[in-house]
Amino acid sequence: ANQGIGKAIAKILAQEGASLALCARNGEKLQQVAEEFRADGIEVLTQKCDVANEAEVESFFAAVAERFGKVDILVNNAGIGIFAPVAEMSLEQWDDVIRTNVTGVFNGCRAALPFLKARGGGWIINISSLASANAFAGGAAYCASKAGVNAFSDALMQEVRHEGIRVTVALPGSVDTEFSGRTPDGSDWRLSPDDVAQTILGLFSHPPRSLPSRVEIRPARPPRKG
Repeated sequence: ANQGIGKAIAKILAQEGASLALCARNGEKLQQVAEEFRADGIEVLTQKCDVANEAEVESFFAAVAERFGKVDILVNNAGIGIFAPVAEMSLEQWDDVIRTNVTGVFNGCRAALPFLKARGGGWIINISSLASANAFAGGAAYCASKAGVNAFSDALMQEVRHEGIRVTVALPGSVDTEFSGRTPDGSDWRLSPDDVAQTILGLFSHPPRSLPSRVEIRPARPPRKG
C-alpha cells in the first residue's frame, strides 16, 4: 500500500469512509504514507509485512483484529516483477515472484476469510494484470504468477460466493507507476493508479445479486502498432 495502485485504492476507500489497515515490505515508506493519510484525518493502521511470509501475515491480521475488530474488504495488491529470459533466471528469482505474487494472495485470503465469514460477507479484490493473458518474452515468471492469481481467484470465488463473500480479480493494463523500478513519466496514454482505484471503488456499488468476478482495465487509446 505504499505506492502506485495500492496507495490509490487505499486513498479512495478512505475518502468513502473506510478505516485503513495497510501493510508493505518497506516499513519506512509505509509510515510516510500513513502520515499523509493521518494528516487528512484518515484512521490508519500500518504494519511492515512481507505477504509471502505466513507468520507476518497472521501477525498483521491479529493487529487488525485488535484495532478494528473486523475486516470488510481485503485488497491483495502486493506484487513484484523480475524480468529475464527463463535460461537466465535463477530459482531464487522465480521463487521470489511466485511467493510474492501468488502465495502472498493465498496468505492474505486465508487470513481474511474467518473475519469475512464471521460478518456474513464482504469483498476480496485480487490485483492481477493483463500480462496474465498476454505473455511476453522475458516475462515468464511474472505472467505465470498473474495467471495463477486469476485461476486462484476464480476457484475461491466459487468456494465462498454462497457465504456472501464476493471475489473479484482485476486485470489492469499499462499503468504509470513505480512498479519494477520504473519512474512514472506522466504518460498521457497509460492508466493512472487513480483510474484503477476508481474502477475498484465502482465494484462496491453493485447490488448483492451481482458479482463482477473479473474486470479488465485497459488504456483507452494506447499507441497504434505498425
